[in-house]
Amino acid sequence: MINKNVIKVLVVDDSAFMRKLIQEFLSEQDNIAVVGTARNGQDAMAKIKLLRPHVITMDVEMPVMSGLEALQVIMKEHPLPVIMLSSTTKEGTENTLLAMDYGAVDFVAKPSGTISLDLHKVRDELVSKVTSAAGAKVQVLRKPAPAIKQVHPQKRTTQEQLEQPTAQHRSVTNSVSSRRKVVLIGASTGGPRALQEVIRTLPKTMAAPVVIVQHMPAGFTKSLANRLNRLSAVTVKEAEHGDALQNGNVYLAPGGFHLTLTQRESTIFIELNENPPRNGHRPSVDTMLESVTSIDSVEKIVVILTGMGADGSKGLVQLSCKDPVITIAESQDTCIVNGMPKAAVATGLVQEILPLSMISTTIMKYLP
Repeated sequence: MINKNVIKVLVVDDSAFMRKLIQEFLSEQDNIAVVGTARNGQDAMAKIKLLRPHVITMDVEMPVMSGLEALQVIMKEHPLPVIMLSSTTKEGTENTLLAMDYGAVDFVAKPSGTISLDLHKVRDELVSKVTSAAGAKVQVLRKPAPAIKQVHPQKRTTQEQLEQPTAQHRSVTNSVSSRRKVVLIGASTGGPRALQEVIRTLPKTMAAPVVIVQHMPAGFTKSLANRLNRLSAVTVKEAEHGDALQNGNVYLAPGGFHLTLTQRESTIFIELNENPPRNGHRPSVDTMLESVTSIDSVEKIVVILTGMGADGSKGLVQLSCKDPVITIAESQDTCIVNGMPKAAVATGLVQEILPLSMISTTIMKYLP
């Protein structure tokens, strides 16, 4: 008999070796029990009905029924938190982002391809994400992500820019200042879907640059930036060392690098480094926020979206000690995982707590 507090996991992978490794890693944890394994998506569907797992780990690329195909059926017929395991090939990264659209909670990148003999390198990450996934809001994941399409700026109406948030948030009465602005966004679990919702509705003419730290490994952030760019009126790119911030542009921190901001004369530049991870994260939201404490010439708008852990809260405290900061946190009602927003709210420095659909219009409210 399995303790009711133990997370029951179904492991799905076409490689017997990978199934064995994943099962061993997870079974070492007192709070996790692997209740079964499946060798493809079709096999997984039968096992789900029989074993009733709480979380599924699923390989993206499998014969008979792929992970993507199975995921779509699972979210329609047996909605459960799913963690995808993906290769870092170009096709693998694209398919992983597609899995996020289809409703996967998160993913773990296999270190060296489909059959990774060195899977132990991501053991802690896998355990952490399975544990976090058990508390994810599946009802939020079932909502379709925004369609990927070309956006024509001249067709964008101003109504969404002018729409004012309703009483679902904490009112802030201070008027918009004339100082230059920069928007700083932090996200983790569930972030790719949340970013699509926020970034796609920002106008090309917005009077501020946007800098994003999304917890993702190297190789995936470029695909995410390209996807957001296709979806949005603003220009989105993976940040590069030496980029000069420009209004209406969005810069996504590359996986495996910390992103910091520095000012030379009147221009703010992006700098990247490979300093040790902070609390397991590189890039780190705390690192980005702390770096702007020395930049006095701009007003900071901080946005904390869905994610596990507390990354961003320490940086927010340090930043707020130096200068007033406008801070927006995603509401727990729309968060897939409410760790990062909850930690930010606990600092007492968040002015706006909003559902995801209201965040972009609120950002625009604070811009000239």
